[in-house]
Amino acid sequence: MKFYKRNQTKKVNIGGTVIGGGSPIVIQSMANTDTKDWKTTVKQLKQLEEVGCEIVRVSVPDIEAVQSLSKIKKHIKIPLVADIHFDYRIALEAIKQGVDKLRVNPGNIGSKEKVIAVVKEAKKAHIPIRIGVNAGSLKEVHGFADNISKSKALANAAMEHVKILENLDFGDIVVSLKASNIDITVQSYKIFASKRNYPLHLGITEAGSLFNGTVKSCTGLGIMLNYGIGDTLRVSLTANPIEEVKVAYSLLQALHLRSTGIEIISCPTCARCKVDLIKIVNEFEKKVVLIKALKKVKKPIKVALMGCVVNGPGEAKDADFGIAGGKDTGVLFKNGQIIGNVRPDQWVPKLVSMLKNYLS
Repeated sequence: MKFYKRNQTKKVNIGGTVIGGGSPIVIQSMANTDTKDWKTTVKQLKQLEEVGCEIVRVSVPDIEAVQSLSKIKKHIKIPLVADIHFDYRIALEAIKQGVDKLRVNPGNIGSKEKVIAVVKEAKKAHIPIRIGVNAGSLKEVHGFADNISKSKALANAAMEHVKILENLDFGDIVVSLKASNIDITVQSYKIFASKRNYPLHLGITEAGSLFNGTVKSCTGLGIMLNYGIGDTLRVSLTANPIEEVKVAYSLLQALHLRSTGIEIISCPTCARCKVDLIKIVNEFEKKVVLIKALKKVKKPIKVALMGCVVNGPGEAKDADFGIAGGKDTGVLFKNGQIIGNVRPDQWVPKLVSMLKNYLS
């Protein structure tokens, strides 16, 4: 297993979930429901919980929406973050409603007195604040043509916001510096990480659709994680937020930074493949998601689904078990040893059965 040397950051406790200080990288997502409709929002948040989301954020655009936060909080098990802009009164009320963290931009909350009021109440309630700066909303960034200057402007803006809180003797700070441009985002995080040790929330903002957004997010996030930067992350997709969590886990597992406990390896198929491997793998992945939701996987396991005997069990010899395709059949192997044959229509049931037995 490869270990990345992670930046040493301070620990921040968010509703019982600790980020920073060498803690496992925490996966976040955000509801795309109307926060005022608290029942629908809770339904989505519970779905996110089931697929492993560890911190969740909701947008709170007005006073009416903030009144739903306590109801939402009572019905979920993971920490709740309130995303607030412009109106400091919403932030104050969110604290009263019992949220676990605020996501604000001190630069658009209002006067110094309003910022002081929010920080004072957050400190009293032991609620961390994430300073989230986005390149798209910063005039300083738009004033430059080159990416390096834009990155510096974004990092400097974050530093200025941090100083506001530091001057108020507030230290439970998390920082994010997001842009839709990968280079600007990566450089901004590198600059900030060299100056402060607050935990960093990673993300490529406005990354796009499920396919393009996944590619773009994983590219940018992978670079930063390889540098040892990042304590928590969100994969931002124009899609069901459940997909964000699934992609995040796959990314971290690929980098050996987190593990869902179950790793599926499969080949891309070629002319040697005589079974519908694409369909089989998709069906098996759906079953695995359900198994992970029902069982806490305590020991890692690798399952291989290969199109032919060239790729398995030979190239999949490090898998705990798997199947390699033949003509209208499949060679079942365990720990690199062939133990039988399985018809294509029985691949998924057989592997699911073996997986359940392994986990029992």
